[in-house]
Amino acid sequence: MHYRRLGRSGIKVSEISLGAWVTFGNQISDKTAAELVHTAYDQGVNFFDNADVYAKGKAEEVLGKAIADITRETLVISSKVFFPTMEGVNGRGLSRKHINESIHASLKRLNLEYLDIYFCHRYDPDTTVQEVVQTMDMLVRQGKILYWGTSQWDAFHLMRAINFAKQNGLIPPMVEQTKYNLLHRRRMENELAPICGEYGIGLTTYSPLSGGLLSGKYNNGIPEKSRAVLEDMVWLQNEINSDVIEKVRQLTEVARGLGATTAQLAIAWLLRRKEVSSVITGASRPEQLDENLAASEFSEALTDEVLDSIESIFSMENSV
Repeated sequence: MHYRRLGRSGIKVSEISLGAWVTFGNQISDKTAAELVHTAYDQGVNFFDNADVYAKGKAEEVLGKAIADITRETLVISSKVFFPTMEGVNGRGLSRKHINESIHASLKRLNLEYLDIYFCHRYDPDTTVQEVVQTMDMLVRQGKILYWGTSQWDAFHLMRAINFAKQNGLIPPMVEQTKYNLLHRRRMENELAPICGEYGIGLTTYSPLSGGLLSGKYNNGIPEKSRAVLEDMVWLQNEINSDVIEKVRQLTEVARGLGATTAQLAIAWLLRRKEVSSVITGASRPEQLDENLAASEFSEALTDEVLDSIESIFSMENSV
């Protein structure tokens, strides 16, 4: 496993990490989740991503139990705040009240004293950027979080947060978490990459296989018990069409020429970007996890010729 700095911060994260979205507390059993965590850890993964809204908080509980016997100092644990998780009009968003109450709830579910990274899960139009930055700065100084970041924020609001922090001697965001894969490129490559490079912001990317679509698992239809049949995965169902499937089939042929699986090539393609600190992967089975973690072995196989072949299939012009 290779490790990368989180932007210009001193902390290092495994370039491939394990996320709890969809699977933990929902799609898989707690026992399987614990097995996945330990399998990942044994192969060098130190970064485990979560959120308070995943499985209505159960995902954090499952991860907390899974890491209970792992040395805390060797782990980088993240969670997120924004979506409704509590009753009342203040039970959501990025107000100081909701963030403060949410961090305590997440720490309790995870059975931790602090989080390594705390993400603002979305931009909140009802809360000023100033209040968000001040609150995150407060949590860092209290020792409840070590670093903070944003998730799916646009470049304009991310810049406002960075500038306000710097102008007022506060701790700025160090990482942005964004969707990035062969089907979703524009936001990361056109908007975020320049900012991250200039200001030293790390990028943790999620949905590297677009819900499994880029693994080739839907090339011949939608398998039973796959993510695409879940009620809250409508976005994935909308992405599965003949045009995309044909592109994935072409990607599969390129992968075969390298001795890689389609999923491994899709992940290796992401790792080529120096702005990416870690690619957050998901898995429902140990063998699926093993496949994903081996993706970095094919990074050197991405010659200009191979990259040109991939670009001809998934061009920026046709991406989201």
